[in-house]
Order: sequence, then structure tokens, then C-alpha cells
Amino acid sequence: MSPGTDATAILKEIEAMGCARNRAGMSRYGINVDRAHGVSVTQLRRIAREHGRDHPLAVALWDSGIHEARILATIVAEPKQASAEQVDAWVGDLNSWDLADGFCNNFVRKSALAWERARSWPRDDRTFVRRAGFSLQANLAVHDGKAGDGDFIALLPLIRQYACDDRNFVMKAVNWSLRQIGKRNRRLNAAAVAMAEDLVKDEAKSARWIGRDALRELTSDKVQARLAAKEKRA
Repeated sequence: MSPGTDATAILKEIEAMGCARNRAGMSRYGINVDRAHGVSVTQLRRIAREHGRDHPLAVALWDSGIHEARILATIVAEPKQASAEQVDAWVGDLNSWDLADGFCNNFVRKSALAWERARSWPRDDRTFVRRAGFSLQANLAVHDGKAGDGDFIALLPLIRQYACDDRNFVMKAVNWSLRQIGKRNRRLNAAAVAMAEDLVKDEAKSARWIGRDALRELTSDKVQARLAAKEKRA
């Protein structure tokens, strides 16, 4: 069966599973539902398990423009087959924060392009491209165990520069990146805390919010205890 035939069948399945109540709930959480049916990620992951990694299928699903099909595409896409042209085209299609985050976590962070895009996408002024850049940073901070502290310290100037972007979807992603970097180990925690303390003194409201929120978590007893335990194990 061709990827196009598979995609057509899957699109019909997604449409049949659609739920107006779920769609309304998605909208309340700030998700763009213009082309959404109201199907949960849990349901989409079930479909993904049935098909496995299938890059041509992922491309066909993405090209449909349906919100849930695009989320599914990020799950079944093969990171080893990711090309610069593809990820840059897909990131330009993003129109919702959940799709941006799924695109980064499910697909881009597992590809050879992850670090370069974590540095370049934040510089793009488009809301969801910048969101994707900082989301990618946050996901790498959580999942890339081989990266060194220097890799993440090198991202901090981008956080400082764009903390003044007051767009909600950008601001929250910048904050997310700073917090996740600061939870990797004590050295990065100290660097992230210093950054947060600097942001608190900024003239921009968004920067002050990012700084305060990051400080609250990064200096908390819970995070400090976890970092101490991690340091002891090492």
C-alpha cells in the first residue's frame, strides 16, 4: 500500500474519532483548532504504533494540513531521514504551540539537525518558529545526556536576547528552556539562576516574569535536593 493510500485511510480514521468537546477543550488551552478534529495524542500514538516509523507516510500526513495528522506525522517520521529542507519547511507551517512542541520533541531533537536548529530558530521572528527553537532547547536539556555544559551555556545569550519578546507562546518557551537548562546539574543551575536574577531587573515585563518564574523553581528545595542527589551519584 502506498503512503498516500495509508494517509487517506488514517485521515478518515482521525475524522471518525473527532470529538467536538475535545476540540473545544483544545481551544481553551490556546491550541489552534481551525483544522483540528479533537483527537487526543493518546489516540494518535495508538495509530502510530500500528504503523511504526514511516517517513513517506509522515510526509503525506503533514501535507494534509490536518492538525492531528501533523502531530501524528511528527511521531512516525524517521529522524535519520530528516533533511534541512524538510525541517525548515515544516517549522514554517507551524501554527499552534502543541504542534511546535511535538514537532521538536518527537522528531527534530532526535535528528542530526537538532543543535543547529536550537541555535538558529530562536533568531527567526515568526512566533512559532521562535517557539520551536526554545522548545527544542528545552527538550535537548531534558533528553540529550551526551551534551556538555558548554553546549547549554552557549544558549544562554539567546535566552537573554529574546526574553524581551512578550508574545505569550514565545515567552513561555524561553522560560521553559531556561528552567530545563538549570535543572541539568549544579553548574548549569548556577548559570541559569544568575541569568534569571539578571532578567528580574530588566525593564521588559516579559523578561521579569521569566526571571521570577525560573528563580522560583530553580532555587526551590525540591530542585536543589534533586541536584545534590545527582551530584552525589556522579
